[in-house]
Formats: sequence, structure tokens, C-alpha cells
Amino acid sequence: MEVSSRKDQTDEALIIALSRGDRTALAELYDRYSQSMLAVARRFLGNERESEDLVHDVFLEMWKRADSYDRARGAVRTWIMLRLRSRALDRMKAASQSRTSLTDPSDMPEPTVGKDGDVASPAHRTQLVAGFASLSNEQRIVLELAYFEGLSSSEIATQLGIPLGTVKSRTASALQLLREGLTGSQRVLGSRRHNG
Repeated sequence: MEVSSRKDQTDEALIIALSRGDRTALAELYDRYSQSMLAVARRFLGNERESEDLVHDVFLEMWKRADSYDRARGAVRTWIMLRLRSRALDRMKAASQSRTSLTDPSDMPEPTVGKDGDVASPAHRTQLVAGFASLSNEQRIVLELAYFEGLSSSEIATQLGIPLGTVKSRTASALQLLREGLTGSQRVLGSRRHNG
């Protein structure tokens, strides 16, 4: 009876129950969000086991810190996905630092740019992650919901409770900043090749 009543509760009510130590609230949030979290984690980490570990760690953190949720800063779904993203970036950064310490930078291969402009280098991915981290919270959230959750601009507007035009302008400005960051880093790499 208790578990079925949880299915009818809002995410916010579940977080409040979770902050009071209610395990059924955690189970319901897991049922609602674990699959989409796993999909996002896979996109960040590219490894099934690491992705599963990450989702588990985020739920553990939610269990311990449910009282840190602030509705003024966004929906529960956004709060969860931001935690996931933050932990994924931490893991990527740690893995990148570990690889850097084990590898002489002069041994690193130069990135190769394909016909579609896709850069097939781990360094490019690191630059993209760094660029993503430099965006404002508002810009990051709309990109995450669009690209990692697959939501349309109107769905994002509804989810965040903001006008559609705001979603579109935040998306455009975020993509422009990422584009400028990547273009700048490719210019630096190109000049290194010519000078090297």
C-alpha cells in the first residue's frame, strides 16, 4: 500500500520523504530516473560498468544529501541530472589526469579531423568537457536536457518553467561559446603543427 502510494507522489514529495530516511521514496526515484541517468552516464563515460557505478553513487549521494535539494534552483529531475553530470565530469577529469601522468605529452597523437569536422581525439573530448564546464548553469542545463535527455525546446521550457525563447537563446549562446572554444583550440593545435 505504501509503495503504490509513492507512485502517485510528486518528485518533490519523494525528496522530502527521502530526506527523512524513507527508503521507499528512494526506490521510487530509482524507478523513475535510473534508466535515463544510465543513458546520460554512458554518453559521458562510454563504459557500461563505470556508468552503472556512477548512477549507484549518485543515488547514494541523494540518500545522504536529499535535504540539500532546493526547489528554487530547479526541478528534482534537474537536480538529479546536475549531480550526475558533476560526478561524471569529476570521473572524466580524474581519468584524464591519471592518463596524463602516465603518458609523456610528446607521445600524444595529434587529433585527426574527419570530413564532417569531428575530431577523433581524447584531447578534443577533454576540450569539449572543459568548454562545457565553463558554461553558466543555465546554459549547461538546457544543453543537457536537449542532448542527453533528448527533450525538445518546448519540453525544456515546460520542465524548467521558463519561456521557449529563453531556452532557445540559452542554447544558441552555449553552442556559440563551445564552438568558439573548440575553434580556438584547433587554431592553437594547427599553429603547433606548423611551428613544430
